Amino acid sequence: MTRLITLADPRSPVAEAYRSLRTNLEFASLDRPLRSLVVTSPGPEEGKSTALANLAVVTAEANKRVILVDCDLRRPRQHEIFGLPNDQGLTNMVVDEKALEEPPFRDVGVAGLRVLTSGPLPPNPAELLASRRMDDILRFLTEQADLVLFDVPPVIAVTDAAILASKVDGTLLLIGAGSTRREHAQRAKEVLERVNARLVGAVLMGVPFDESLHRYYAR
Repeated sequence: MTRLITLADPRSPVAEAYRSLRTNLEFASLDRPLRSLVVTSPGPEEGKSTALANLAVVTAEANKRVILVDCDLRRPRQHEIFGLPNDQGLTNMVVDEKALEEPPFRDVGVAGLRVLTSGPLPPNPAELLASRRMDDILRFLTEQADLVLFDVPPVIAVTDAAILASKVDGTLLLIGAGSTRREHAQRAKEVLERVNARLVGAVLMGVPFDESLHRYYAR
């Protein structure tokens, strides 16, 4: 769990930034509470999976029931981040109706947080996410938690993110400072708008830490 700074160093400025993000999401959705949230990025290698895992941890630490679902059915990462097996997961729930009776949630040692890994990778991820069976799973998951967080592929790389974003309460777009091209960020926003996704905000990742704040965060 080396990528989970919210557990490894909970008093660090980065961990505090994730708690601020959690608070901002809560206040941004007072009129329309978020029960399900997609987190994506314009392109690959922008840290979305790690960021989402840390957001899941701090949200659960705020006495919320959280389910983190790895819906990146092409390059899943959540099982690696949390050190979990991936032989059972979301795709098993899609093909096996009985899996709703005993969903393959994984406990990760954080009270209130359960992880649903991707499971075996399917040959048709977009079709699977667009299926009626996936709609049933989404309804089931939102009944089991205060917040369901979905890790999906980059939005302009494949259609998976747009498909799922159209089905949930909100979408959060992660942008890499110095790595995401302006036109890619704009295109990602346009793709989400075309499917009527509710874009609740954007997060700029990889911003250098202001050293003037170091004394405030020091132990």
